Amino acid sequence: MKIAILGAGAMGGAIASGLVESGFNPSDISISNPHPDKLKPFAEMGLTTLNSNVEACRNADLVFIAVKPWILPGVVAEIKDSLTYASQAVSVVAAGVTGANLKEWFEKDGETPVISLSMPNTAVRLRQSMTFVVPVTGNDTNPDVELYRRLGDVSVIEERLLPAATALASCGIAYALRYVRAATEGGVQLGFRAAEAQRIVAQTVKGAAALLESGAHAEAEIDKVTTPGGLTIRGLNAMEQAGFTAAVINGLTSSK
Repeated sequence: MKIAILGAGAMGGAIASGLVESGFNPSDISISNPHPDKLKPFAEMGLTTLNSNVEACRNADLVFIAVKPWILPGVVAEIKDSLTYASQAVSVVAAGVTGANLKEWFEKDGETPVISLSMPNTAVRLRQSMTFVVPVTGNDTNPDVELYRRLGDVSVIEERLLPAATALASCGIAYALRYVRAATEGGVQLGFRAAEAQRIVAQTVKGAAALLESGAHAEAEIDKVTTPGGLTIRGLNAMEQAGFTAAVINGLTSSK
């Protein structure tokens, strides 16, 4: 499969890096950006780097468009006449864009290509993304779905759930890291150096995630370490008195 990535910013670059890390042949990936300095690291990785979006799309089986939402209509207008809809699929990584928008922008002679709205998070660079894919046209076998499986976990969802998915996983990675930062600061107050505290917290979070991946239920695992009158229940209650759960839920609903 030949891949084109339009946009070498945080998300486009992360997808490119994740694909190479997964064993994808770098020479099968083209990446475009108007700023040559952003392309330099990808040239060093062996990708084909271009300033032209149209050239990047040439011969690609799947085109990722990872640009800011307000730039997206112009990029679609730029490339659509050069796309072969029967053989080229498109995966758009952009918040606040609807499937109806994409159908309208890509429509050409009454036809559209296979299009997905996709929402990975920045851990895609390390092949640990939680990615959501909405098939705008086509179905759950759209080519980007299988590709994203190389880069973490994937869920194919209805478009109505995309704002919630964005809050939970895309914004959510920042929220998880904010917890890590807060716990690190707590570790410093308890006597650890900052780097050591962060290492401890990061491994603890990694372990918690591994327990869930094994099929455990979060509340059951909490109960295992919450003894009557013990330290854990004191800490949990203090967090709840400060509004921990309500703050998390409010943050998620505010970012939806």
